[in-house]
Amino acid sequence: MRKHTPTDDPRWEDLFTGGSLRRVTRWGEPVLHAQTRPVTEFDEELTTLIRDMFATMDAADGVGLAATQVGVDLSLFVYICPDADNVVHHGAFCNPVVTLPEGRERRLEAADEGCLSWPGGFQSLARPDLATCTGQDPWGNDITVTGTGFFARCLQHETDHCNGVVFGDRLSKRSRRKLDEQHEKVAHLYPDDWPLTPKG
Repeated sequence: MRKHTPTDDPRWEDLFTGGSLRRVTRWGEPVLHAQTRPVTEFDEELTTLIRDMFATMDAADGVGLAATQVGVDLSLFVYICPDADNVVHHGAFCNPVVTLPEGRERRLEAADEGCLSWPGGFQSLARPDLATCTGQDPWGNDITVTGTGFFARCLQHETDHCNGVVFGDRLSKRSRRKLDEQHEKVAHLYPDDWPLTPKG
């Protein structure tokens, strides 16, 4: 699989390693259900947070992680996610805005979706199979990325987090009930400070 970053900036590689694990927040905690603050300071504190988010996402076997999922109310997410052509996208978005196709260009794809903040639950959710995300990179430069397939779903899911929306909010009552039941069956395997303490 090919690896792709939003730009050719060599500083990207420095963000993908060296971070520390942080606890993943769970649905129901206020930070996950509130609008985030925009990123305005593109400094070392931000890059440290991003490194920690990559480390945490990796330890939790995720493909995307928003700052709210480590308890920080900033409009920020990271990702390492394949697209429809098996290109693996590595990057981070500050202040993301997603644009979706309309009219004849809009094609919905139903697929199982899960969330690290509600581990163990997966339900089918239809989302557009193409998404364009605009925002800033970790150094404050404007970036635009277009995702297909699973990566399009990831961009939508993580931008939702930045707007205080979890994917369970988009499910029917019946599907949400199933999702909660799935989570409850395995919740005991995930310590409260997971992934600081590994899954049981």
